[in-house]
Amino acid sequence: MAEERIIIKDQHTKEIDLVNRDPKHINEDVVKVDFEDVIAEPVGTYSFDGVWKTSYTTFTVSKYWCYRLLSAVLGIPLAVLWGFLFALISFCHIWAVVPCIKSYLIEIQCVSRIYSLCIHTFCDPLFEALAKICSNIRVAVRKEI
Repeated sequence: MAEERIIIKDQHTKEIDLVNRDPKHINEDVVKVDFEDVIAEPVGTYSFDGVWKTSYTTFTVSKYWCYRLLSAVLGIPLAVLWGFLFALISFCHIWAVVPCIKSYLIEIQCVSRIYSLCIHTFCDPLFEALAKICSNIRVAVRKEI
C-alpha cells in the first residue's frame, strides 16, 4: 500500500519572483521615467558631450540609489502600514459591509412586495383606463398646398 503524502504550502511564505517583480503590470505606465523622458535638448541647443553623458549617468545612478535607499528605509514600515490598512479594509468588508448589504436585501424584499402590490392595485387600473381612452385617438397628417 503506497503512502500518499499531502503537501500543503503556506500562502504567506510562497516563492516570489525576484526577476519579474510586477507580474500584473500595475506600475507599467506610472513609474517608467528615464532620462530622455525628463531632460531633452532640441536641435541647435546642445550642451557639451561630456556634460550630456555625465548628466545622464548622474540622473540614472542617483534615481537608482535614491529608490534603493528609500525602499530600504521606508519599504518595510510602509509594507506594515499597507498590510494593516488592507487587513482593516478586508475585516470591515467581511464583518460589516457584506452582512449589512445582505440584511438590507432581506429587509427590502418585504418592502418590495408591498410596493409592487400597491402599484399593481392602484396604478395598473389607472393606466389601463388611460390606455383605453387614448386608444381611439387617430392622428392624420395632411400636406396642404
